[in-house]
Amino acid sequence: MIKYKLICKSCDTTFDSWFASSKEYEKLKKNKYLNCHECGSIKVEKTLMAPKLFVKRNSPNNKLDLNKHNEVKNKILEYQKFIKNNFDYVGENFAYEARSIHYNHKKRAKGIYGTASQIDLKELKEEGIEAQMIPWIKDRNN
Repeated sequence: MIKYKLICKSCDTTFDSWFASSKEYEKLKKNKYLNCHECGSIKVEKTLMAPKLFVKRNSPNNKLDLNKHNEVKNKILEYQKFIKNNFDYVGENFAYEARSIHYNHKKRAKGIYGTASQIDLKELKEEGIEAQMIPWIKDRNN
């Protein structure tokens, strides 16, 4: 397995992706199977990466990383709780409901949240409808 840092030439988003090999990356690139998770463009290229340096497991830096990870995770869970308490969940009907609110001036007591594809989000943005992707940690009880 090999990990590459990729950049979208359309929207300048950078992201990491794993491949079985460098040949597999080239094959996917050639067949236009690589696309940007942000805008959907296939103009994705490898970019400069810092080498992965391995450190001892009991290094103080590892504790800092774990603490930072837990801080971020807890903040995301805090946002999720706020969203669940203050917004209506519309599931996979998010794009439909967002358009209904925007075009039909459908009134809701609360805002909405749900799931949408990258393509849906891009189309909503093009239509002038505000929508934002946020990180979501799945419920541990599921």
